[in-house]
Amino acid sequence: MGMTANAVKERSLLGLKDLSADEINAILNRAAYWDAREEKMIPALKDFFVANMFFENSTRTRFSFEMAEKRLGAQVLNFAAAASSVEKGESIYDTVRTLESMGIDAGVIRLKPIGMLAELAKKVSVPLVNAGDGNNEHPTQALLDLYTMKQQFGELNGLKVSIIGDIQHSRVARSNLWALQKFGAEVKLCAPPNMQAPELAAYAPYVTMDEALCADVVMMLRVQLERHHGDIFSRAEDYRLQYGLTEERAERLAPHALIMHPAPVNRGVEIDDAVVEHPQSRIFKQMQNGVPIRMAVMERALL
Repeated sequence: MGMTANAVKERSLLGLKDLSADEINAILNRAAYWDAREEKMIPALKDFFVANMFFENSTRTRFSFEMAEKRLGAQVLNFAAAASSVEKGESIYDTVRTLESMGIDAGVIRLKPIGMLAELAKKVSVPLVNAGDGNNEHPTQALLDLYTMKQQFGELNGLKVSIIGDIQHSRVARSNLWALQKFGAEVKLCAPPNMQAPELAAYAPYVTMDEALCADVVMMLRVQLERHHGDIFSRAEDYRLQYGLTEERAERLAPHALIMHPAPVNRGVEIDDAVVEHPQSRIFKQMQNGVPIRMAVMERALL
């Protein structure tokens, strides 16, 4: 017996912009439950088939979802577009419909075209979980970021969070911005002029690097220099000097402040090598937290 369209919609996770603080909190609390369990395997999803459909490259996110699914005992199908029929011109829609017709119960999907995920979700009858769509949203990344902040600070209300780097191309920045503001956190953005997303200025101010460092959380974004042709930064070193979290800048952070990064990290560009594993860095803790978060999200999609 399939789910109703409404149930599918409620179990899908397409983004955080339209999710209430209560719904987000429910996921964070459930992640804490899974995090506290000692067992490696808890077969809550043993009767379900999940397809991880990655039409854009990913290592961490794909492995993190797979680990979460397998810890819950789900049957997992992994689909990476580069080695698949999409190369032969089969559309993303046809691929998702093919897997749906074979009997998957939920799909985790990463894709590049903006707006396509919402359209897909209307056309398929299984819950979809967004593993990153274009520069729109990356909801599970923001959830694990919020979870990491709550572990440190207890609550998010009043927390000062600076997001620094290539805001224009960052789905991580957007999901974090939407989610953090629902909890009363104060978000500031910092980016070179050609890496700003002007439409976000209505939601959070752009500040200088010095101002951005005065925060409880400094979230560095991966800088995708390859997306900026004819850039003002002719070399990665120029970017590092102006917008990187250098060792010198890290020393100026408040002693309680956290250093975060969604990874993959360009060491020596947006963050110095020595700062990646700085005592205040939570970069590897974030990755660890991704598993219980994704367990909670997959459970929500299926049970």
